[in-house]
Amino acid sequence: MTIRDLEPKLIWEQFDDITRVPRPSKKEEKIIAWLVEFAKKHNIEYQTDQTGNVVMRKAATKGYENRPAVILQSHMDMVCEKNSNVEFDFDNDPIKTKVDGEWVRAEGTTLGADCGIGMAAALAVLLDESLEHPAIEALFTVDEETGLTGAFGLGEGMLTGKYLVNLDSEDEGEIFIGCAGGIDTVATLDYETEAVPEGYAFVRLEIGDLLGGHSGDDIDKGRANSNKLMARFLYNAIDKFQLVLAEMDGGNLRNAIPREAFVIVGVPAAEKEDFEERYLEFGQMMMEEFKHTEPRMRFAVEDVDKQPTKVMSNDDLCYLLLTLVGLPNGVLGMSFAMPGLVETSSNLASVKFDTENDEVKVTTSQRSSVESAKLYASQTIESVFFLSGFDVEHSDGYPGWAPNPESKLLTETVQAYRDLFATEPKVRAIHAGLECGLFLEKYPHLEMVSFGPTLRGVHSPDERLEIATVDKFWKLLVELLKRID
Repeated sequence: MTIRDLEPKLIWEQFDDITRVPRPSKKEEKIIAWLVEFAKKHNIEYQTDQTGNVVMRKAATKGYENRPAVILQSHMDMVCEKNSNVEFDFDNDPIKTKVDGEWVRAEGTTLGADCGIGMAAALAVLLDESLEHPAIEALFTVDEETGLTGAFGLGEGMLTGKYLVNLDSEDEGEIFIGCAGGIDTVATLDYETEAVPEGYAFVRLEIGDLLGGHSGDDIDKGRANSNKLMARFLYNAIDKFQLVLAEMDGGNLRNAIPREAFVIVGVPAAEKEDFEERYLEFGQMMMEEFKHTEPRMRFAVEDVDKQPTKVMSNDDLCYLLLTLVGLPNGVLGMSFAMPGLVETSSNLASVKFDTENDEVKVTTSQRSSVESAKLYASQTIESVFFLSGFDVEHSDGYPGWAPNPESKLLTETVQAYRDLFATEPKVRAIHAGLECGLFLEKYPHLEMVSFGPTLRGVHSPDERLEIATVDKFWKLLVELLKRID
């Protein structure tokens, strides 16, 4: 069975087509062209802006002409993560999807259901002539995952609707009416180098197979951060073994909890065996510490084929490890306004060595549903970097989306869910960032909700989409469009 055999067939067919088009963040040229061709093929009115966003329009069905237009919004880019043992070119290769019991997943890579299934739902609405609905504006934005570039650069006149349904949520049965704002704090250190000491042997230490996940949705699940674990071990080992560091690479994306990290380190050859044993003992200790949240955690050590010619100076290594150990990471505060909601967090996303230019770059991201707390979190991170001599830059950041529990759109969505499924949906805010806050700045009259099917393992190769929830997602969307007045 392939995903084109699943029901509702129309939405799964669109999703299958989308997975065949490469669409990394900031490289959306192919999916933009595909969307434009889709509109032309089906005689759908469309518009693009200079940022790359695409909007398609469908007229209201008979009897719905006087109702306000509804915006169906999703983003076209996807997080590109793969297992280290998988050969895959996200710029050119189609995603290899498979039906795995009750789930759809990809073979060793992210699936792209975030937000490909939202795109598919909007396209299915545009194609389905049996639906009853007001005028539809299907908005597909670029570069949501790495900078919200599409939402920031949304062109004038792209939207006219009063109601916006964001199709970028990941928990069926939950309706979201608010989200966190975010900011990135990126630090670089130009480090001094030293010659490799005489009599040193080098090894490659690796931490892998962590669950990782979305740095907003999954930050409260107690998952390990590979960069933190590696720094933790090196911090404890630097004095005992007089180790030297030639290279470090951990994590990739600012909005993903890092799953893998490796370092190339040297120790006196006579102590190499003891060092390796200590590392594997540390791994056993971490497996015990995270046994409830990291079932596949893996620690490995191997010899290196080519010995480095230079290493980071001891002073700069100390500064780096003090920084990585000292950086706040994970949940920083819970919300009192909405119990159970993470209010503020930080993610130590990536550590990258540029050995040609003797530079290390550390990327972190902070989120909060309270703007002042977001600023303070970024200043906390900044201060740790400054103390160790790093140069620090902040991104422009993006605003949160303040909940509006009095929204008529919310009332209609909740009632539609009750009537369809005879159960009460959860109404909540999300700690992840959505584009809704930026839309609200440009179009303050908008009423917005966000819902979607169930996804798990988002932003990691474990990403998977629960098949049964896609049908419920589709039924809710269709019913809501019929009800909105």
